[in-house]
Amino acid sequence: MSPAPVLAVTMGEPAGIGGELSLKVWAARHRWGLPPFVVLDDPRRLEALAASLGLAVPICPVASPQAAAMAFESALPVLPVPLTVPVTPGCPTAANGRAVLASIEQAVALVLAGGASAVVTNPIHKAVLYRAGFRHPGHTEYLGALVGACSPETAPVMMLEGGGLRVVPVTCHLSVAQAVLALSADAIVHCGRVTAAAMVRDFGIPRPRLAVSALNPHAGEGGAMGTEEITVIAPAVARLRAEGIAADGPYAADTLFHAAARSRYDAALCMLHDQALIPLKTLAFDTGVNITLGLPFIRTSPDHGTAFDLAGTGRASEASLAAAMITAARLAGQRGRAAGSDSAIGSAPP
Repeated sequence: MSPAPVLAVTMGEPAGIGGELSLKVWAARHRWGLPPFVVLDDPRRLEALAASLGLAVPICPVASPQAAAMAFESALPVLPVPLTVPVTPGCPTAANGRAVLASIEQAVALVLAGGASAVVTNPIHKAVLYRAGFRHPGHTEYLGALVGACSPETAPVMMLEGGGLRVVPVTCHLSVAQAVLALSADAIVHCGRVTAAAMVRDFGIPRPRLAVSALNPHAGEGGAMGTEEITVIAPAVARLRAEGIAADGPYAADTLFHAAARSRYDAALCMLHDQALIPLKTLAFDTGVNITLGLPFIRTSPDHGTAFDLAGTGRASEASLAAAMITAARLAGQRGRAAGSDSAIGSAPP
């Protein structure tokens, strides 16, 4: 019997903490209860990094996910993605941008071919990638482009999960001024549809409840503090409900995240990036997980950045990457069960 598909873990920004985290989660794999994974990275740089940090992590270059699964218990398996220039922790260079992107592209190819069960991405540094020719706002949009899901109707959606909370920012990497202008009923409806479908397929929640936040203080106070709740958000909620999605709102954002409120929904749609991420990181700063919804594969990521100030110091915590791996395995398993159930239903006699 061939081994089960492994998780494909990307390099991330090599001058950041991604490499250290990959080494640390393998070293603590039993403590975290992690499934087998393979890292798409430069084996020589991981060997050097392990030595500099005093981590007893043997590195095993492999040629396939199957070989990675066989090697996993005795060494950290690495599918080689060579870097162009040597790495200095905390000092990113655009010269390695092509390798960073190649790691992501190869991980996606693996999961689409069935060799990996999910993609787990270490953090990238977009400013450096922009200098290398990268033209996407972030990981989520790039992954969508790799599978042709980049129109407003098919674009993937970012969810953050942790501390018993799931949040979906409708507008993401925009200034507040730009986000307010970009907010539309269509965007809210798209996020609601994708989130509800993912809740059913990947989270096993048959009737997901969505809470929709307001944009303005006090939910606009009947128009006295802004009219977006009346003209944009409430009509979007009505459209979602007309499609059979259990959506409610708009709710004032400052009343949406206390314990009693959180018990009344499965995910919250938030109008602004910080509206979503401030409560999530308050509840689960070290263990929050970024999940991309609406892709033909599972993708998760730790909910933190490259942390250049910690790179090379040995002080970075692997907790969020471990949580991302655990979440990826859980969601991939649920998606597989859902697909099997659908297949069984479709093949049953009338």
